[in-house]
Amino acid sequence: MSSDIIGLKDGLDPQNIAFWYKKVIAEAKEMAPPWLVDKIGVKQDPILYLKFNLDISKRAVRYLMMAIEDNLDAMPYTTRLYFLKVQELVTQEMDKALV
Repeated sequence: MSSDIIGLKDGLDPQNIAFWYKKVIAEAKEMAPPWLVDKIGVKQDPILYLKFNLDISKRAVRYLMMAIEDNLDAMPYTTRLYFLKVQELVTQEMDKALV
């Protein structure tokens, strides 16, 4: 049981989350047209290590969502939950922009 808890804890490790953000952002940039590549980015807060600021154009959101979806199965369970929440929050922000 303790190995399960350690595995869950490791999934929310800031370095682990940062690794998956880099992977997802790199894939989103590969999918996006050349003029949107510089509009996709993420920055980790230097003080709050689990806080990441997504810097993404509204036109590039779909590429980010596809990249997250493509990588979900490879992520540890807690990391997967984190990125599902990211998808939910980005979707809510996009819905707000439409209203």
